[in-house]
Amino acid sequence: MTRRDGSVLRVTEANAAVGAGAVRHRVAAGQWQRPCRGVVVMHNGPLSPGEQEEVALASSVPRAVLGGPSALRHDGLDLLDRRVHVVLPLGARRPSWPDARVHWSGELDERDVHPGRLPRRTRPARSVLDSASWSSEERFARWVVIAAIQGGITTTRHLREALTRRGPCRHRAVVLASVLDAGGGIQSLPERDFAAIWRAAGLPRPTRQRPVCGGGGRYFLDVWSDALGFGVEVHGIPHLAVERWDRDLERSNEIVICGDVQLAFSSFAVRRRPRDVGEQLLRMARARGWTGLPDWRLLPVPRGGRFPC
Repeated sequence: MTRRDGSVLRVTEANAAVGAGAVRHRVAAGQWQRPCRGVVVMHNGPLSPGEQEEVALASSVPRAVLGGPSALRHDGLDLLDRRVHVVLPLGARRPSWPDARVHWSGELDERDVHPGRLPRRTRPARSVLDSASWSSEERFARWVVIAAIQGGITTTRHLREALTRRGPCRHRAVVLASVLDAGGGIQSLPERDFAAIWRAAGLPRPTRQRPVCGGGGRYFLDVWSDALGFGVEVHGIPHLAVERWDRDLERSNEIVICGDVQLAFSSFAVRRRPRDVGEQLLRMARARGWTGLPDWRLLPVPRGGRFPC
């Protein structure tokens, strides 16, 4: 049984503990409550969030688990979703508790469900993927992945392994891109991605990794154009490594102090929103006197990237 404080019981368990007559009497007298078929709660007050989860599981088939935001809340990541999400084996009947948010899955073995944690729930990596795919928003899906890695809830390796077991799902490319971005910066991109955007904007050939000397030492811009007089930095997920992020910010400040102008893009934007990146590059170039014309047909197709085999 998945209960923590013993206040929620299946009717069969309550009957075995105190007798069927006593259960009926206490429910009829208002001492206990019966929130749905097959479940009793041994008090008559409002259900706490934890008791709602217990009711959802007790009213479901035995292999049911908490999933997505409901599971992550117990593992240290609160997505502020107060609905109770339960994941059921394929073909299982719905819980008798009507307020449960129900999902079905064919992958509920120990690789995706922790065998010992209570309440019974999916492992963090699986919970992150479910939370991302159940949302209609790409931005939220990306945020969930980043927040989970940043907070130490799961790792890129565990996310990759969980994703290989999962079939087609919403925002798969966004999740892939976000995990890849954990590697950080332009090094996580095939070089041709950003180069293709630059060419599509109709800009002159740039110089890569231009050295810049500042008060703090020697720095390198990811991309620099002598003809246009500005450079570009491509960032991964900075807050995965706070010390590295601090160094990147100091480097950016030194570059600006030395008089060099730069734009900054996330590697996610380069992968997923190349047209937006290209248009900002072109606007910056035109602000500095460039009159060339773009050819947006040369833009790379937005993608999520692929994991190495």
